[in-house]
Amino acid sequence: MVWLVVFITHLNPNKIHTELVLILCPSFFLSRRTGRNSVQSRPKNASGKPPYHRCNSQDSLDELFMDEYWTEVENITLSGEGKGDAEPQEEVQLKVPDEGEQEKAWLTEAGLATLFDESASDPEDMMGLLFTLTRTQAAAVEKRFETIRKRNKQHHIPDVRDIFKLPGTLESKVSLPQQSVSEPETDINLELSFSDQALSYKEGSKASSEALTDTDDKLPNFKLSRDKTGLTKMGDLSPQDMKKVHRLVLIEMTALFDTAGIDLKAHKAVKLKVKESGLFGVPLATLLEQDQRRQPGTKVPIILQRLISHIEEEGLGTEGLLRIPGSATRVKAVHVELEGKFYEGLFSWESLKQHDAASLLKLFIRELPHPLLTVEYLSAFMAVLKLPTKKQQLQALNLVVLLLPESSRDVLKALMEFFQRVIDHKEQNKMTLNNVAVVMAPNIFMFKGFCNKISMQQELSMATETANIVRLLIRYQNLLWTIPKFIMNQVRKQNTENQKKISKDRAMRKLLKKISYDREKPEKQEKPPSEVRADSSSHGFIRVQAPQFSKVSMAVQLTEELQASDVLSRFLSQKSSVSVKREALCLYEIGGNIKERCLDEDTYMKDLLELNPSAKWVIKWVIQR
Repeated sequence: MVWLVVFITHLNPNKIHTELVLILCPSFFLSRRTGRNSVQSRPKNASGKPPYHRCNSQDSLDELFMDEYWTEVENITLSGEGKGDAEPQEEVQLKVPDEGEQEKAWLTEAGLATLFDESASDPEDMMGLLFTLTRTQAAAVEKRFETIRKRNKQHHIPDVRDIFKLPGTLESKVSLPQQSVSEPETDINLELSFSDQALSYKEGSKASSEALTDTDDKLPNFKLSRDKTGLTKMGDLSPQDMKKVHRLVLIEMTALFDTAGIDLKAHKAVKLKVKESGLFGVPLATLLEQDQRRQPGTKVPIILQRLISHIEEEGLGTEGLLRIPGSATRVKAVHVELEGKFYEGLFSWESLKQHDAASLLKLFIRELPHPLLTVEYLSAFMAVLKLPTKKQQLQALNLVVLLLPESSRDVLKALMEFFQRVIDHKEQNKMTLNNVAVVMAPNIFMFKGFCNKISMQQELSMATETANIVRLLIRYQNLLWTIPKFIMNQVRKQNTENQKKISKDRAMRKLLKKISYDREKPEKQEKPPSEVRADSSSHGFIRVQAPQFSKVSMAVQLTEELQASDVLSRFLSQKSSVSVKREALCLYEIGGNIKERCLDEDTYMKDLLELNPSAKWVIKWVIQR
């Protein structure tokens, strides 16, 4: 039984869009002539050599590598045979929300439900968000709001122009950034909105006909532009700020696709009757809950961690690792044995063969009730390759990865890191970036859905696209889990606006209290504001606290070259009694215009202090970043 994700293009006089279609095709690869499972559409290997002998970084996925994709699909199909005794799977049909409803769902996720429902949230919080938007982000919001307004004229929804012309919004303040001519093509600028950069490109400031290549050595060596205030990775921020990040990233991703004329059709997650315990076929959230009861702080399912560890213990130099399937009979038996013995610690890992373990790892991914990349964002992942340049594709992929639920994001990262370690041994195992990508793509993108007819061309297109997406995820994984600085700056602006509101409310309450008690009890003389707000940084040093280690305060001289790593080194040198590894500690920026942020060790403290002068600095344990 095979489950596929298909994107079907619809044409009509008004618009062109691509819809996600989930299909279940039990006999998709069943040959009419032989009655056996086969892949008729895949190209034959004319040379007769094993595919891994032909794979090198100079070849195109279309020409040579895709044979391995279809072989993997065939292996998946064959491994699914013999499951006739299993319970029949529920057939699910996904519904794309009607026009208007989809826009409402988008605005709600973006934290802007108040635009069409005054009772939905705090309008002042909404205005704080709108205040931070760039020109292209505001246009994305305006487009969706206008659709709702036109469909609900009778409900007197305000004109969108009235909202985006309110004093304090950015319509009159934002000018499109022009990309610097001297900026290297391989640099990823995190300080300017990606959608603004794309619009600048579209308008001709960087007009060029960039060819899209498909081979690993031809993928540019992208790097992030240096930021002295430090890079921010997923997991570095507080839940409160991550909520703001999610909303801003959703708006930014949509704005980026809007600049290219790409219309994303979102799909709702479908409620399925799923297993509530076990290892395979259990929702990630459920699996992590039961694992965290055993090992607090677990972010990647223990079974997945153990499978990866076992494969690595057997040696990553094994030829055909991940490509050569294990014995279907053994894999099925081990599958059953793991379900019964894994948590009790009774499973014999010494008897598990490496290729069987790799097959079990792929089975774990495929058996998830909902796809690892989620129903909601699969169409966005697929749309990435429609953007005109590799830089824009990478920027869009960065945003889509950030939108994933934390459980999916952490598992995806663990897998990409493992795949890279396999690729690092390509001279021995013959598994290059392309090999790993084409083998893993069907495992990541296949999942349960409903059956539909598709053409051979659609099959081939989907195969190549998914393989290319996996290639990008592996190759650029060190960049994709980074929160762009322009998003962080917008979060800081929102926090500043919220603090102004809080300060205003506090001042009013304080004034009322003063009026009430002034005649009865004279208020104590307050220190001048400059004295109250004065901190140690004004005297050339910062105060660092470490309450978890009974360190009340540590003064650190503030210099131009002082980095977060220097602060940690000084702390460890003074606390010789602290038996803790360096990587288990983090210097946190707390308060001011951020809730909490674990600092990149390359952060320059003086530059960050200028960005957030009211912050406090605290050293704390960090639990599995």
